[in-house]
Amino acid sequence: MPDITWESPFCAEGNNCFRIGTDPQGNAYIAIAGQEDHYLTDTREALRTLIRDIKSGKADHLL
Repeated sequence: MPDITWESPFCAEGNNCFRIGTDPQGNAYIAIAGQEDHYLTDTREALRTLIRDIKSGKADHLL
């Protein structure tokens, strides 16, 4: 498992909480809070776009 530094969980009302993290090589990760050993990885920009869309309500159905 990579050495991932996780940010504080983001929890939307009525949805699962999720966390994003990065490793020393600059890779980005996303996981449901409490299940960080099962994560997705992609570029920081791809995950940043996903998080912004979720927070703005565009992708709320994904959670």
